[in-house]
Amino acid sequence: MADYLPHTAEEIDEMLSFVGLDSIDELFAHIPAAVQVAGGLAIPQGMAEPDVSAWLEELAAANRDLVCFAGAGAYDHEVPAVVRALAMRSEFVTAYTPYQPEVAQGVLQAIFEYQTVVSRICGMPVANASLYDGASSLVEAVNLTVASSGSSKVLVSRGVHPHWRAVLRTFAVGTGHEIIEVDLHDGQSQWPTDLSGVGTIVVAYPNVLGCLEEIAALRPMANAVGAKLVVAIDPVLAGSVATAGSLGADVVIAEGQPFGTALSFGGPYLGIFATTHEEIRRLPGRLVGQTLDTEGRTAYVTTLRTREQDIRREKATSNVCTNQTLMAVAAAVQLGWLGTQGLAAIARNSIRAGRYAREQLLAISGIESATGSTPSLREFAINLPMDASTVIERVADDGYLAGISLGALTDGESGVIAGDPFKSLLIATTERRTRSQIDGLVASIAKAVA
Repeated sequence: MADYLPHTAEEIDEMLSFVGLDSIDELFAHIPAAVQVAGGLAIPQGMAEPDVSAWLEELAAANRDLVCFAGAGAYDHEVPAVVRALAMRSEFVTAYTPYQPEVAQGVLQAIFEYQTVVSRICGMPVANASLYDGASSLVEAVNLTVASSGSSKVLVSRGVHPHWRAVLRTFAVGTGHEIIEVDLHDGQSQWPTDLSGVGTIVVAYPNVLGCLEEIAALRPMANAVGAKLVVAIDPVLAGSVATAGSLGADVVIAEGQPFGTALSFGGPYLGIFATTHEEIRRLPGRLVGQTLDTEGRTAYVTTLRTREQDIRREKATSNVCTNQTLMAVAAAVQLGWLGTQGLAAIARNSIRAGRYAREQLLAISGIESATGSTPSLREFAINLPMDASTVIERVADDGYLAGISLGALTDGESGVIAGDPFKSLLIATTERRTRSQIDGLVASIAKAVA
């Protein structure tokens, strides 16, 4: 192993001495033993670089190529060749922060186009240049609405992705926001009748169980107490359902990974963020605008930038210092390539696949809906007669990634479904899932639970 380390033994000893440790093992002692590799990596010694590359390729070839029915915020959508051909051009891949618009017109225009398509799918007049991911978009949305409403009391549906909510709770420790989580019943948020003092309501559309919430009904409830409404959407389904903006959202957020970004082992992904004209001065990150230069030609500039390092400093509304330009460009290319009809087709095919898969699975003895009779779209939860993790392992042997254990996703959290979340399986479909693949999954699950 030492052959592959750039540091000498003396340098390592110096580092350990500086941090007050006796060994490298102590440096990683905080990592749970269950996720540590026992016995080392068994890397061959004395191999030339081409031989190491060939050996690694052999290891990679041993991975199983599973048909993916997992979702919960990261989906196996098709990434068209045009996205890779355009977004991966060196001009975009190597582009740095566009501080100087006179030398960054291409990137600025690409971001401007991204903002335009995001505004359309969210149904909002303003979208920023992107954030890090869906979770960071949620945090920034709550920061904005708390400042706007003047109340730090935040109601959050448990239908919002549990990982996003965990990030929000972590940030709230520092900001002092009061986060109150609202349970689901049969896939629907059970909002309290008394909303006194609430400044922000956060809901997902559809929620983490794939069910549509009554967004339009929340608008008058929010108005009654002067609260702001934050809606987390599945952006793909904007091609099939009414936009969150048209239903009364003040801020719309999403994970933009389905648009042009491969699953990539969890990132980097793309945070979508859109809001109203009234909140534009509180917009986190950057806003790229279109103007004219001194010769009357169309030009693009960074119109707003609220980061704390800039002129506003202590008056800054956000500490976000950048955006996910490359992923945003990929999203803009894919949405531009698809157009309105193309996005609608992807949404429609994903929903059809989800409906067919759900019907077939619920016909299996011992399997029930985890959300009662509440309709779902391209994602749904089912209750199994055994541990979901066991079913996932068995089905993987047949070549399918069956979904995600709801218990593992929520860490066993109550208030999401009525039953045991560890016996609930969350399944997602995209336009890539064929009827034969769905039939194969259904047969494999039927065998696994028999």
